[in-house]
Amino acid sequence: MVAAAVILTPDRPIAGLTDSKMLTPARRSLLAEQIKDAALAWSIGRAEASEIDAINILQATFLAMQRAFAALASRTDLVMVDGNRLPKLPCPAQAVVQGDKLITEISAASILAKVARDEEMQILDRLYPGYDFAVHKGYPTPKHLMKLQELGISLQHRKSFAPVKKHI
Repeated sequence: MVAAAVILTPDRPIAGLTDSKMLTPARRSLLAEQIKDAALAWSIGRAEASEIDAINILQATFLAMQRAFAALASRTDLVMVDGNRLPKLPCPAQAVVQGDKLITEISAASILAKVARDEEMQILDRLYPGYDFAVHKGYPTPKHLMKLQELGISLQHRKSFAPVKKHI
């Protein structure tokens, strides 16, 4: 699980920010570099597969968000989070449904998190050849499910992920 936190300033706008899922990988990468250059602060937080297995996906998402917030070099008075639930944070926060389409900072964070996760999938693809992590990026696509059937689970697979449970 990867989350990001971004603090933007109005004097350095970034054109084209939107939901990361609506962008091509090349456009996401370009925007990620622009975000890193223009942001007052940005950070990435992670929760590992073992943490997801131990505390569940929602709590691991909150943990990744908390880690991203804690790693920011600057602070903010208000945190806006995509979705309808909030992690516990040391400052006021607001949940925004479809925030990655509506709020530039949330869009920017969505893009940084997606790019970081995709880069991690590229690394896992090299570490675990044959699983095609670079192709399916860990999502339960038919190809991913086929690879699980063919190769079994790797050390990186979440044991709480339903298709993985079948192979334990």
